[in-house]
Amino acid sequence: MKKYATGQIRNIALISHGGAGKTSLAEAILYTTGTTNRLGNTGAGNTTTDFDPEEIKRQITINASLAPCEWKGAKINLIDTPGYFDFIGDVISSLRVADGAIVTACAVSGVEVGTEKVWSYAEENHLPRLVFINKMDRENANFQGVLAQLQEFFGLGTVPVQMPMGSEDDFQGVVDLVRMKACVYQEEGGLKFAEEEVPADLQEQAREYREKLIEAVAESDDELLMKYLEGEALTDEEVTEGLRKGVLQRKIFPVLCGSAAKNLAMQPLLDFAVSCLPSPADVGIVKAARAPQGEEVELKVDSQGPLAALVFKTLADPYVGKVSYYKVYSGTFKGDTQVYNPIREVNERIGQIFLMRGKNQINVDEVAAGDIGAVAKLGDTATGDSLCDKNNPVTFSPLEFPDPVISFAVEPKSKGDEEKVGGGLARFTEEDPTFRVKRNTETKQTLISGMGDMHLDIIVSRLAKKFGVDVNLSTPRVPYRETIRSSAKAEYKHKKQSGGRGQYGHVYVEVSPKARGEGFEFEDKIFGGAVPRQYIPAVEKGVRETIDNGVVAGYPVEDLKLTLYDGSFHTVDSSEMAFKIAGSGAFKKAVEQASPVLLEPVMDVEVTVPEAFMGDIMGDLNSRRGRIQGMDSAQSLQVIRAQVPMVEMFKYAIDLRSMTQGRGFFTMEFSHYDEVPANIAEKVVEAARKEKEEE
Repeated sequence: MKKYATGQIRNIALISHGGAGKTSLAEAILYTTGTTNRLGNTGAGNTTTDFDPEEIKRQITINASLAPCEWKGAKINLIDTPGYFDFIGDVISSLRVADGAIVTACAVSGVEVGTEKVWSYAEENHLPRLVFINKMDRENANFQGVLAQLQEFFGLGTVPVQMPMGSEDDFQGVVDLVRMKACVYQEEGGLKFAEEEVPADLQEQAREYREKLIEAVAESDDELLMKYLEGEALTDEEVTEGLRKGVLQRKIFPVLCGSAAKNLAMQPLLDFAVSCLPSPADVGIVKAARAPQGEEVELKVDSQGPLAALVFKTLADPYVGKVSYYKVYSGTFKGDTQVYNPIREVNERIGQIFLMRGKNQINVDEVAAGDIGAVAKLGDTATGDSLCDKNNPVTFSPLEFPDPVISFAVEPKSKGDEEKVGGGLARFTEEDPTFRVKRNTETKQTLISGMGDMHLDIIVSRLAKKFGVDVNLSTPRVPYRETIRSSAKAEYKHKKQSGGRGQYGHVYVEVSPKARGEGFEFEDKIFGGAVPRQYIPAVEKGVRETIDNGVVAGYPVEDLKLTLYDGSFHTVDSSEMAFKIAGSGAFKKAVEQASPVLLEPVMDVEVTVPEAFMGDIMGDLNSRRGRIQGMDSAQSLQVIRAQVPMVEMFKYAIDLRSMTQGRGFFTMEFSHYDEVPANIAEKVVEAARKEKEEE
């Protein structure tokens, strides 16, 4: 691949709801541009961008993948992104480095929830975009219906620049509404077409669409608007230039159509992408922060400037090692050099650099400003880090990923594989910022968290394939607590005589409840030396050790005060160990008499849903023993605030997605501990008793 200047590069993300045909579109573009010599197919598992075994097996995109190609003097870096919510992290990082996007919509399914989501992400990143209505060859394809949906959801700025000629089996090509020419495909494969006059039966519809296009174009430019209002006709060149301005200003979102699977209408799509979507030079200036001071600086996207690049994706492979994908914002990224990572404050040695096309590496000497490249085996650099000139250290604002929404406990099927599991999971956290691993010391479980059950299912599958270790997933244990509701006194005498020196420790204690969240307090009220001073710390130690293992069901006891107020000792047989045992025994007896109860963690939950789902969501939260705390509006959405026991929330992400057709999302954080209802507490205690017996 030849070298391209910054102004000749187009970084374009393909985004959509899952199943709309992004990967097929990438494949058709690669074939049309001559980058590949055959048209790959997701069903056959031979596409360029879906190369992971899990992607081939499931026929979905899991990882964002790069596919550079060349078209009419421009280099297009296609970024094929996942369409399913479980892999939204790769969409977020891809849109950060894209300069434009092609939103793919299915001609049959229309605007789906994923379409809305990716549109909002593209808007947050200020990305100009085209819309491609795919699958025009499918049964029940409906261009007009999908266009109406696009305008309903995303505004009248979504205007067609093409209309289809026929549909379903009769789909033959498209009408270019800018030049009012028909593009008719002449043979299977989509590489040959002829330009013809618009057929008579389509002329009226084409004129209507063109008039809407001219209106939108005129509104993007004051001079064109004046000309339009004065009744003058706009030339094709003026329409093309106005269209580009409107797209760059994000006032116009051109709508095109075709069939990626049959490779029909790719050439006009590529022409529009190159002429309307911005190059990095059009973006011009990128904001960064001077390291380590943090003051804002503006970087000009220029190959002659100081080096500044952002690592936006990491691939971890047990054989190749770590591959870091980066976008160069300033300067030129060269192989066999040293660069500086200001976040880790380390120098990184750069070896061979390359471009990625799917899984294939294309070796290059340098990557210019605005372009996207990759490098292997960086020591400390992670996703979101910057790589720059040490004399001009800058950082970019961090990539912000959503918090995981579902967690499972993970354990190896075979004993002794713990280290392999830990190593594999650590690699996956490097690769995927939406995947988290943590060890819960209280429940003694390793927890993995992700964006959905499919996300974690794929992690488990990759653990087996890449690292040769099988694991079991289970619902995490709930970190219950125990406490008391009343005060009680207890006496405990530890006395043992079995030849030689005996053991003697004798204490009187009182336990009393404290307010929730106040923890444990030990008070010494011994007078007159009933328990010698040197043994009082041993009593406290015995109590504190027992607290961790509870009395009701083996969970830690909290929010109580224990007062040591009397006791006795033996001048020969008393010892620290004896008083430690006595303290433990007295604590247990007192707690058993003080109305002990089980506490459960309660979470603060915020659920954001369209208004139509409010009733269902509130009813569901109530069924989970939730308490509604209030509601707020957020644009067209409703935010429900509630407090819900943790045990009821483990699979809420799956249920919420089902109840809201994928339109709802939630956040959750720990709030406080609260008493478990008696009927549920009985089951928890019984389960704890059985587990103890099995041990």
